[in-house]
Amino acid sequence: MSKPSKEEILKYHHKGKINISTSKKLTNQTDLAIAYTPGVSLICEEIEKDLNKTWDLTTKSNNVAVVTDGTAVLGLGNIGPEASIPVMEGKAALFKTFANIDAWPVPLKLNIKSPNYIDEFIETVKSFSCMYGGINLEDIAAPNCFEIEKRLDEALDIPVFHDDQWGTAIITLAALKNYLIVSNKKIDQIKVTINGAGAAGLRIADMIKAAGVKNCILCDSKGAITTKRKDINKYKALHAIDSNVITLLDAMNKSDVFIGVSKGDCVTEEMILSMNEFPAIFAMANPNPEIKPEIVKNCLKNRKYVLATGRSDYPNQINNVLGFPFIFRGALDVKATTITKNMKIAAADALALLAREKDVPEIVKKAYNRDFEFGVDYLIPTPFDPRINEYESKAVSMAAIKDKVAKITY
Repeated sequence: MSKPSKEEILKYHHKGKINISTSKKLTNQTDLAIAYTPGVSLICEEIEKDLNKTWDLTTKSNNVAVVTDGTAVLGLGNIGPEASIPVMEGKAALFKTFANIDAWPVPLKLNIKSPNYIDEFIETVKSFSCMYGGINLEDIAAPNCFEIEKRLDEALDIPVFHDDQWGTAIITLAALKNYLIVSNKKIDQIKVTINGAGAAGLRIADMIKAAGVKNCILCDSKGAITTKRKDINKYKALHAIDSNVITLLDAMNKSDVFIGVSKGDCVTEEMILSMNEFPAIFAMANPNPEIKPEIVKNCLKNRKYVLATGRSDYPNQINNVLGFPFIFRGALDVKATTITKNMKIAAADALALLAREKDVPEIVKKAYNRDFEFGVDYLIPTPFDPRINEYESKAVSMAAIKDKVAKITY
């Protein structure tokens, strides 16, 4: 894959990447009278009498708000709401392309230094939420993102999902499940080291523990998160272990799985070589992984291993686009009021299952110019696999029904 030039990128983004199009014809006087005045007043009266009709008489049922404050954008950090817009447009484009969901960027320009910032953020989102069937929170810095998601989810009767927290965690769990199959290891017997204790790292720990991992060490920039440390916040403290482990090198010793959501080039050959036989290295920092795949290949040249990154130019890309469009598709299809832990696990299970299916469509092979067969180089589906929508969305819908958070039960 050739790297696009700056000129190509600027041209692609010129005037933005999304627009509004009409879903009904508007070509004559009758259409105008129905679409707008006087016909539309009848629709307004119907909704005024029964607010639930908003789902059927407006675009609410297929509409998601992509909400950010611009405080943690990609690897760029706190660049502000205006500079975040291209990313939010990108998310909206992915929603439409992969799951046919209409999404729109909602960057919030609030005073992040306000002592009541979280309250102001929440009240702002609540004030416009009636238009949307779901809220996708995006690129909001930790630890604010945890409280914002939790309180909005409690306050609203529509799904609220912070993709930076859960998206990577769901795809990682899918890859982990299939790694266990190819390596013939048991989830309750493996040791997992996670480097990066922000939104993604903490939720990965939540997800893999919910799935059965018993031995998990979380590290941040200062080392292993243990009960001996006094400099960790309440969210990290939930994952603190009673151990004498101090450094990342200590933590990775005898690990079966390394999961990186931190920074590039922070893992050494010594760390990789200290891992157990047939290790899994999920080095997902972007654009530079925690350790370059070429280094892993060289130092493990006589050993079996699994490698995943966040990049599209290596096998096993752990990409959030495998998750959020289809999770929302499944939630919207049954008018789910929230996205439960079981719905997230169902999404991971569906992705893991799909990777094990034979007969990968030709359109996928052509998109990547390669064949696909379940194994160390193909643990999770590619974003362009058209079967994901059916597998994952249906699994999420069924989990919502089972958890009794769906208003439609087929």
